Amino acid sequence: MSVVYIMLPVALLLAGVGVVAFCWAVRDGQLDDLDSEAARLLEDDEDARIGRS
Repeated sequence: MSVVYIMLPVALLLAGVGVVAFCWAVRDGQLDDLDSEAARLLEDDEDARIGRS
């Protein structure tokens, strides 16, 4: 039973850190445009096809 007194605050602290990190990411704009990077992977890269870097 004494483990609960240690693990409960640790779990709440980790959950709080996760919520703060998520809120920071939303305010920073990291979740604004999720489609453009995924679509960019599907486009052909002209330089790679020619052999240039």
